[in-house]
Amino acid sequence: MAEDASWVRDHIRAIVDYPKEGVTFRDITPLIGNAAAFGRAVDDLVTRFYDVGVDRVVGVESRGFILAAPVAYRLRAGFVPVRKPGKLPWAVAREEYELEYGRDKLEIHRDAIHPGERILIVDDVLATGGTAAATGRLVETLGGDIVGFGFLLELGDLRGRAKLGDHRVESLTTY
Repeated sequence: MAEDASWVRDHIRAIVDYPKEGVTFRDITPLIGNAAAFGRAVDDLVTRFYDVGVDRVVGVESRGFILAAPVAYRLRAGFVPVRKPGKLPWAVAREEYELEYGRDKLEIHRDAIHPGERILIVDDVLATGGTAAATGRLVETLGGDIVGFGFLLELGDLRGRAKLGDHRVESLTTY
């Protein structure tokens, strides 16, 4: 695991009791609104996976898109969106999962990933791991080989990393 990029915390806003009481939401909009911090975060994620050979970067709706697309560009890989139900216009694979405050579903186009492709999954936050694990199952359903999961930040007390099995997991900072 790479060194903790604690500088990230200087650009994250904590919103207490959102989206429900007892939850502290980690808002990344100050970071992505700061060109230098946003660029550094993308660069740091790319650096952590530059050596693994990536064919496609999967970004999870919606904040994951913001990080995954420039990471894909820098790695010279394709970008694949994983979306909420009903947002993709073609044939999809679907996965239902639990998250820290309810249940949800994710979808991916059936032709977005081909067997044997090397896939990096990127999202903004690793919390309970439900969203990331569901995305991983979608990738594996389509025959992709997961080379890792990359996150801007991780909520360590929620132990989401444990749901990702033996896959490489890189978070720029952990709360």
